[in-house]
Amino acid sequence: MVNNMATATREAYGKALAQLVKENENVVVLDADLTKSTKTIDAKNACPQRHFNMGIAEGNMMAVAAGLAASGKVVYASSFAMFAAGRAFEQIRNSICYPKLNVKVCATHAGISVGEDGASHQSVEDLAIMRSIPNMKVFQPCDARETQEVIQKIAKIDGPCYVRLGRLGVEDVYDENYTWEYGKGNVLKEGSRVAIVATGLMVQESLKALELLEGIEPTLINISTIKPIDKDLIIETAKKHEVIFTVEEHNVIGGLGSAVSEVLSPLGLPVKHYSIGLEDTFGRSGKPKDLLAYYHLDAQGIAQKIKETIK
Repeated sequence: MVNNMATATREAYGKALAQLVKENENVVVLDADLTKSTKTIDAKNACPQRHFNMGIAEGNMMAVAAGLAASGKVVYASSFAMFAAGRAFEQIRNSICYPKLNVKVCATHAGISVGEDGASHQSVEDLAIMRSIPNMKVFQPCDARETQEVIQKIAKIDGPCYVRLGRLGVEDVYDENYTWEYGKGNVLKEGSRVAIVATGLMVQESLKALELLEGIEPTLINISTIKPIDKDLIIETAKKHEVIFTVEEHNVIGGLGSAVSEVLSPLGLPVKHYSIGLEDTFGRSGKPKDLLAYYHLDAQGIAQKIKETIK
C-alpha cells in the first residue's frame, strides 16, 4: 500500500544526482536553464564544477552531452520532457543513440500531471519517441525510492538511457529496503483473473483503485523499465490471467500498452489486453488531480474502466 508521503520523482532525482556526483567524479550534469525546476540544482550545489547550465538550447545541450560522453564522461542531461524528448530528438537520435554514447537523458515534468502549464508542456508522446530509437533504454520510476535506485544504477549501464520523471508529488510505494533491478517488473500484489500493469504515478492510482474493485482481486505489477521490458514476467502473467490492463499517463499509442502488446501479439494466448491512458489526445490546462480525473486516470477512473470491461 502507498503511504502518505508525497515527493515528486523530480525531487528525488535531484537528491540522488547530488549524491552521485559526490561519489563518482566521472559524472557530469547538464541542464537547459531549468536547474531549479528539474532539481539538478542539488547537483550544482554539491559539485558546481561539474554542473553546466547550457541555456535554452536543448539540441545544443544534447550535442555537448554526446561530446563529453565520447570523451569518457557519464553525462546526465535534463530538461522538461517536452523539450528533451521533443525539441532535442534529432540530437538524441543521431549524436547520442547512433554512436551508443553514455548519456542519461533525465526528463522531468512529463505527462498531464504537469498541470496548469497545459498541452504545450504536457508531453504525452515521449515514451513512444524514446522507445522507437535503437540503443535507447527507457525508464519510469513510480516513487522517490525507485527514482533514487534508477538514477544511481543507470550510471553503471553502458549507453543511452531516458528517465521519465514527474512534477507532481506522489506517495511512497517502496521503503528504503527496496532494491531496483534493471529490466525487471515488480509484482506488488498477487491476484487472479485480472492483471494491472502500471508505470509511473499510475502505480499509486492503481493501488488505490484496488480498493474500489469489490469482488475483483487483480494482480498489480509495476513496470519501471519500459525498454527493455520484462518479457518473461508479461508472458507469465498472460498465462495466468484472462485480462491484462496497462495503465499509463501517456498516449495509449506507443507507450507501455504498446510495449506489452508487442510482447503478447506473437504468442497467440487467449488473454485480452486493454490500454488505459490518454486516448490519442492532447492534455489541457488544469490542476493535476483534476486532469487525472478528467482523463479517467485517477483511481476511480481506472476502477470504472476495469469494471465496465470485465462485467
